[in-house]
Amino acid sequence: MRLLLVSALSLCTAVLARSVDSYVVSEAAIAKAGLLANIGPSGSKASGASPGVVIASPNTVEPNYLYTWVRDSSLVFKVLIDQFTTGQDPSLQDHVVNFIDAESKLQQLANPSGNLTTGGLGEPKFNINITAFTDSWGRPQRDGPALRSTAVITYANWLLKRSSSSNVLETLWPMIKLDLDYVAANWNQSSFDLWEEVESSSFFTTAVQHRALREGAALAKTLKQNATAYLTQADNVLCFLQSYWNEEKGYLTANTGGGRSGIDANTLLASIHTFDPAAGCDAHTFQPCSDKALSNLKVYVDSFRSIYALNNGTASNAAVATGRYPEDVYMATTPGLAISNPWYLTTAAVAEQLYDALLVWERQLKIEVTETSLSFFQQFEPKVKVGTYGLLSLTYIKLLAEVKAFAEGALAIHAKYTPSNGALSEQFDKTNGTQVSAKDLTWSYAAALTMFSARASKVPLSWGAAGLTVPKVCKPGPPLPTSTVTFTVDATTVAGESILLTGSIAELQSWSPTTALPMTADGSTWSVTVVVPASTIVDFKYIRMLDGAVTWESDPNNEITTPAEGGEATIDDVWR
Repeated sequence: MRLLLVSALSLCTAVLARSVDSYVVSEAAIAKAGLLANIGPSGSKASGASPGVVIASPNTVEPNYLYTWVRDSSLVFKVLIDQFTTGQDPSLQDHVVNFIDAESKLQQLANPSGNLTTGGLGEPKFNINITAFTDSWGRPQRDGPALRSTAVITYANWLLKRSSSSNVLETLWPMIKLDLDYVAANWNQSSFDLWEEVESSSFFTTAVQHRALREGAALAKTLKQNATAYLTQADNVLCFLQSYWNEEKGYLTANTGGGRSGIDANTLLASIHTFDPAAGCDAHTFQPCSDKALSNLKVYVDSFRSIYALNNGTASNAAVATGRYPEDVYMATTPGLAISNPWYLTTAAVAEQLYDALLVWERQLKIEVTETSLSFFQQFEPKVKVGTYGLLSLTYIKLLAEVKAFAEGALAIHAKYTPSNGALSEQFDKTNGTQVSAKDLTWSYAAALTMFSARASKVPLSWGAAGLTVPKVCKPGPPLPTSTVTFTVDATTVAGESILLTGSIAELQSWSPTTALPMTADGSTWSVTVVVPASTIVDFKYIRMLDGAVTWESDPNNEITTPAEGGEATIDDVWR
């Protein structure tokens, strides 16, 4: 009976695998070509982009993505650098060199976030000809320097084996050090999240900052440079990273602000981009097979089961199409139904996390089920209990097969809604699966490639996550410079009506009307004084509250640049 069951499970998994095998083969080549087409200067869809510059998408209207983001570019080039340094594609070195040259220029470029010494490394996006983007935007975004340094460190480690340390010290270390110093000095300051909507602390940002500091410290030691600051702050970041875990609800709260549930693909993306196979199922760094990461994945996936029509009729333990977060309304396509759509890269992240987990379980020859991960495993085997299941256990064999089927199911969804030409946009419609939003999204292509690599068990190099101990006491990094702003607005109100303030930073409640700051009235003048980050561009609006009903001030947002550290300012506005 045991052998029959094992054979049946293996057969089912094999049938599902064969159903997507051909897609993986064909789409891998298309995704690679689509990614390279979006890199200047010779990419077929990157006209006008400087050498080494990654365009987010050739789309120029609804939405306009013809810019280069530090985050997206770094994630894209991490894929290419991995392929080059592992010998998969030796032809990529010129692209890598161009990328490093372009990013070095961007580091030095003065922009609305500041210059090299006043916060400019937190600038999220630039024009594709390596000039500053100066319009209003969600800035700063502090994941970019961490991701960029991680990508370049991978290349630096490869180069160290083939040239002198003095060469790496002279050519690569200066730009790596700039990013690492920025991360070490600013990790504890608020940042817009990777979706550019919420300014607070963000799990994805904190996780990739921790990885960058660990890898940076190791490289610094190899180059005989001082790594003390990086190691000290890495311990502090690791300590802070634990605070995102919601023990009661069993998931990672993606952002500390924003007024949402916190269920977010942000957390899955962090897990796969900080995957270290040497760390096993470590929960402190939220490795893909850790109990917390698995519990988080189940909560995240389940949150999309009932909000997309595409998912109707899917079994409760099967993969579904997923988006950024369940409250998302970006690019909603159904009139009267303000819900966004599934994304290719988030659906791919579900599969990739589970492929990573399977790799570790198969290496360890065991699966550990804890109280935290019990609900994840019980969706596949309701009778499973807390315990450790080894190679000779039927439960181990069945769980491996069921998790593999779930991962293959997410990949099958990705395949189902990819058009015959293999092009990947940002999203696919929640009702009919047609492509929507930005076409040929470079990040979508990169995410497909990393998913395929994980499926093929291509093991990434360790970055130092194994054996870490969380400090008993978290020590903060450098204090955030602040200034004081008094907001005043002239607004005539009716009895029982109040005026509140909210805006783009955590101190202004990150655009949340439910926690907006109440203002004090003096006749028709309403005011509130707020301590805010110094020298920071802040968007804000006033709102009216009457009997629980909220009325927002008309567009556009108000914008100020806060005073330098210790300064004071008063803003005088009139309700629009």
